[in-house]
Amino acid sequence: MNPLRVTSPAFEEGGYIPLDHTGRGKDLSPPLNLEGLDEGARSLAVTLDDDSHPLFPRYNHWLIWNLPVCDEIPAGIPHGKTLPSLASAVQGVAYGRHRYRGPKPPFRWNHRYTFTVYVLDCLLPLPPDSRRRDFFKAIDGHLLQRGTLTGQFQSFGDE
Repeated sequence: MNPLRVTSPAFEEGGYIPLDHTGRGKDLSPPLNLEGLDEGARSLAVTLDDDSHPLFPRYNHWLIWNLPVCDEIPAGIPHGKTLPSLASAVQGVAYGRHRYRGPKPPFRWNHRYTFTVYVLDCLLPLPPDSRRRDFFKAIDGHLLQRGTLTGQFQSFGDE
């Protein structure tokens, strides 16, 4: 599997996710830049997981699949089950039901979040009410690459 590099102009690997991209701010998905895409790529998918949730490890905040293959996944992806403006990409059920739902830990808690981009050799025939476990079953045998970008966010209560 060739490496996939995921970066964002909004924050650096391991850095703090800006307020606009969190549930305490505008709750806009950040732009994600991709380097080293496999030539066989037919679609992209993204998950956002809270790696620090004390009760639910890897708590899923966002799940989107069937994104068109591109070098930059745009910021501010709109809400909705299917997104005609993005080649009919589909947003599943996570903490953000059919939408991006950014970091929003309890006040004064610092949590770590991972954006994972999946490069697939197909479009997934999953319905919008699919969850993370359904997504992982569907990508079995279709994953060409995977890359991550990790950030953190701490709520101070004055946002």
